[in-house]
Amino acid sequence: MQSMQSKLPQVGTTIFTVMSKMAAEHGAINLSQGFPDFDCPDRLRELVSEHLNGRKNQYPPMAGILPLREEIAAKVHALYGAQVCPENEVTVTSGATEALFDAIQATVGVGDEVILFDPAYDCYDPAIRLAGATPVRLPLSLPDYSIDFEALARAITPRTRMVMINSPHNPCGSVLSAEDLDKLAEAIRGHAIVVLSDEVYEHMVFDEQSHASVLGHDELREKSFAVFSFGKTYHATGWKLAYCVAPPSFTAEFRKVHQFVTFTSVSFLQYALADYMNECPQHATELASFYQAKRDRFCELLAPSRFRFMPSAGTYFQLADYSAISDEDDMTFVTRLTREQCLLISLMTPLKRRSPNRASFASVSAKKTQRSKAPRRFYVPCSRHPSCLRC
Repeated sequence: MQSMQSKLPQVGTTIFTVMSKMAAEHGAINLSQGFPDFDCPDRLRELVSEHLNGRKNQYPPMAGILPLREEIAAKVHALYGAQVCPENEVTVTSGATEALFDAIQATVGVGDEVILFDPAYDCYDPAIRLAGATPVRLPLSLPDYSIDFEALARAITPRTRMVMINSPHNPCGSVLSAEDLDKLAEAIRGHAIVVLSDEVYEHMVFDEQSHASVLGHDELREKSFAVFSFGKTYHATGWKLAYCVAPPSFTAEFRKVHQFVTFTSVSFLQYALADYMNECPQHATELASFYQAKRDRFCELLAPSRFRFMPSAGTYFQLADYSAISDEDDMTFVTRLTREQCLLISLMTPLKRRSPNRASFASVSAKKTQRSKAPRRFYVPCSRHPSCLRC
């Protein structure tokens, strides 16, 4: 049999697949992956059924149906004050991973460098390498997982073609401020550098803070691809629908790649989302308080344990430092937790940062009177059991 030379020799099965398989094998509560255990809104499901049965089942336009792109443009203007053209600045994609991949392939090539910040979501690095470019990884600064902009300035070379940012940040839960975007603009000013901004958790920013988008920054908006997720916003991650907003010249190159990756995305879901965005614009703006209540309940339940943590500023993930519990490496610790406590949390090593570990609070009940699905099992009430996380 002829052997095949791998383009990604260092890449195995994604950690999220590994973790979910482990949870299923041990019957564990799975807090490792970013999806809720509740469904999308009833009205949205009604609209999906309506358009599915209304024969909206053929190829939609490559860039996405115009009514949906118009709703996206209206939302961008309402939230970030940016006027974007739905015809040549908005593209619907089959998930944010595709949008990120398309932007990278459209922009960088052999000999280019792409700066990203660790821990970084696991799809960034392979997409860069497949384009023939080199990832340049800079660590986020502890304890708040912020960007060291002086280190960023030092890392920029004549080969730097792109800087990737992620806010709110998966897995750290940190959030960039408007001042951070000013510093980023200053760092890349005078260089032919494109920004790829992963903003899929845009509506999950807590403690009365607001999301700072590159689309709301006059200088960065002209240099950026901004990627957003319908799946995260509407509790429908399995739909794999997202969109990218970028200047016309960027969008033209983006679509050249997009048309040969997926070409288009599910038709009836696009029609349903367009209608729902028009009927229920408050859904997105109410997400922050919805998930903050879950975060607060999760942290309240986690507090008696020996996990150490700072409450997440955004996303539906919470980092927890387990160093007071065990000196095991994170894979060993997570595996033992899964087998002995029937609780699975995610590890950071595959994202290029060891300890702490990540847990999702998307499925946690915010009400004390209801059964909390998982955090109560972060510890057992025992002072002698070797697996005890509390005593």
